[in-house]
Amino acid sequence: MKRRTFAGTLTAASAASLSATPAPAAPAAPPAAKAKLALHGGTPVRTAKWPSWPRFNQLEEKALLDVLRSGQWGRGGGKAVTRFEAAYANLLGAPHVVATANGTSALIASLGALGIGPGDEVIVPPYTFVATVNAVLLHRALPVFVDSDLETFQIDHRKIEAKLTPRTKLILPVHMAGGPANLDEILALGKRRGIPVIEDACQAHLGEWRGKKVGTLGLTGCFSFQASKNLNAGEGGAVCSSDADFIEKVYTYHTNGRARKTDGSDFSYRQMGANLRLTEFQAALLTAQMTRLEEQSKTRETNAAYLTKLLNEIPGVKPVKNYEGCTRSAWHLYMFRIEKEAFAGVDKDTLLKALKAEGIPISGGYKPLNKEPFLANEFASPAWRAVYGDKTIRDWASNNECPVNDALCSQAMWLTQTMLLGPKQDMEHVAAALSKIQSQAASLRGA
Repeated sequence: MKRRTFAGTLTAASAASLSATPAPAAPAAPPAAKAKLALHGGTPVRTAKWPSWPRFNQLEEKALLDVLRSGQWGRGGGKAVTRFEAAYANLLGAPHVVATANGTSALIASLGALGIGPGDEVIVPPYTFVATVNAVLLHRALPVFVDSDLETFQIDHRKIEAKLTPRTKLILPVHMAGGPANLDEILALGKRRGIPVIEDACQAHLGEWRGKKVGTLGLTGCFSFQASKNLNAGEGGAVCSSDADFIEKVYTYHTNGRARKTDGSDFSYRQMGANLRLTEFQAALLTAQMTRLEEQSKTRETNAAYLTKLLNEIPGVKPVKNYEGCTRSAWHLYMFRIEKEAFAGVDKDTLLKALKAEGIPISGGYKPLNKEPFLANEFASPAWRAVYGDKTIRDWASNNECPVNDALCSQAMWLTQTMLLGPKQDMEHVAAALSKIQSQAASLRGA
């Protein structure tokens, strides 16, 4: 589709969508070839607000008040946490769930239960939130980065085996933005080499791999219920597993080393651990929020599919792809790449400013995690050198180069899951803004 006809197609599509879903009070997308860029003083493509988050009503109010009035606010006294664990296990189709304080806690508890510690190496992706790596570092294990797949934004499963050593004790893939990593290949590799796989599914509520919920296929799956997540309690997390013995180790680790059936007056401990427990308030809130999760997920899926169709018509805009085994993405983020050559060579930061001016709250996404200065600072300490040796620490940066991920970070842009909860016209505004900017990209040079 040519750019001069794109805006007209969007207007027609908008009219068709209005009969099904009320549109926000926003101006129609102006013809891209005529309208002045908002960054240069023109009218923005969109002036209406985007969908708000979180969503709640009397159901959440009652849930919180019930806990408040019960006087049982912490795990052990009340029943809200155990009710949530049972409900979430049922939703996932997993036999065992342990609720935790947050997604980072879920990762820490899983690694702690596995016995990850000093001298061990853990395979991680470089395109992820820092918590994935912090969980490894807190156990004083060494993160080993495997480069990204440019089209899927996931860890490149084809490059994992080359990074395995006798010290590798865990493969920790992330289901980035709710789209699954290639679990067929990763799980098969782990089984062949005798290395467990723990899924970081913190962004992937209701995501599926070949019809099974992600987070249920590895030794454990770890979820986050932080404020931005599709299932939200402000903070919160969960570990799920089909291994009954291992989930008991997770439970014991997450409650300061005390076993599940330990009496409150029995101050004996099974192992080292930490207080990573979820509160009754958060569990009650999550149980209420779960009643909306499926409907919201379907809305995200519909809008993501429509937006992908629109963006595929714009040269140089590359929507994220999912692997063939992905039967459902959670769409916690909608990610795409911009090839700057199709935008007159304009740099990413300038394009982000132009999009924001047009009323599109866009994010530039993650930076290369393997190059974060705090890693080098951490590894420079005597403790890390004593465990891993000077040569390993000295060579770590060069051995963890991820050139594809560097390219990905220079091109990636995100929309949050909240932006996928409105009508179809919202998606048209995103596409119209990109098309408008592309038609006048040369004017942004040096902006």
